Amino acid sequence: MCRAALAGEGNKSQAQAVNDGIVYLMAIPYLLMGLLGYAIYRMWKKKST
Repeated sequence: MCRAALAGEGNKSQAQAVNDGIVYLMAIPYLLMGLLGYAIYRMWKKKST
């Protein structure tokens, strides 16, 4: 359904917006996991010192 809505030459800006949204939704879990890993690392390092 998304492919059919975005198919064609007239929807380039709409297709770019959908692609940007996909990248945004894909990046959030990686960012959250990175922040969680960094917080755990800091707690572990503080505890061992």
